[in-house]
Amino acid sequence: MTQPESLGIIAGNRSLPLLVAKHARAAGVKRLVAVGAEGETDPALAALVDEMVWIKVGQLGKLISAFASRGVKHCVMAGQVAPKNLFDLRPDLRAMTMLFKLKEKNAHTLFGAIATELKKDGVELIEATPWLKPLMPGPDFRIGKIPNDELAGDLEFGLRIAKEISRLEIGQTVVVKHGAVLAVEGFEGTDKCLARGGELAGPKGGAVAVKVAKENHDMRFDIPCVGLQTLEVCAASGIALLALEAGKTLLLDQEEVERLALKRGLIVTTVT
Repeated sequence: MTQPESLGIIAGNRSLPLLVAKHARAAGVKRLVAVGAEGETDPALAALVDEMVWIKVGQLGKLISAFASRGVKHCVMAGQVAPKNLFDLRPDLRAMTMLFKLKEKNAHTLFGAIATELKKDGVELIEATPWLKPLMPGPDFRIGKIPNDELAGDLEFGLRIAKEISRLEIGQTVVVKHGAVLAVEGFEGTDKCLARGGELAGPKGGAVAVKVAKENHDMRFDIPCVGLQTLEVCAASGIALLALEAGKTLLLDQEEVERLALKRGLIVTTVT
């Protein structure tokens, strides 16, 4: 796809929306319009875009009109919304109508329905990955030592389990140790899964965590992503190795991640 002149950003929490804005601007996107969720999106994003519109989670009509009324034809999703806020949302009429039509309410169906609603008003939801590729480690990426046979065995086992639970739309992360599954990511998200799995590994730690993309993962909706906060959870929980799917996972805060991993003896690697 050719570079859009204007780009909309549907912005969730943490640093990813800011990175999308910076990288898109550096790549030559002339006009950026961001829609932020109150209580979620970092207010610092406003300084990186041309226009900032604030909404409450669930205000689908206001979100769409923020782009359509400004002539924005392409938008991306970046950052997450805390799961608790998805339960607390007060949907407007357009969101209620959309939700009523859905037989299943998972990330794929919800975001797919939002993309359909955007399209009705002439706004196409596209992937943010063209601007974020430099932040996605490829094959043979590793921070730290070469895994020993025990960790390598758990890594192979964990990858197989992670692929299966992602195929079943349960989650994308697992924590394993000695061939046993300690934790599977559910609605609570990656960091809480890691903390739970690390605790169950016992005081000596040594667990392996594996995070993958879903089968036929739609990168428009959700780019697997880890950063310094995730590494801090791993370090605090005694996880020995964190594996990410190569070319499909964003690794943010890479310099800080490397410093922390080396300091705490934590291995960060990619799998295919």
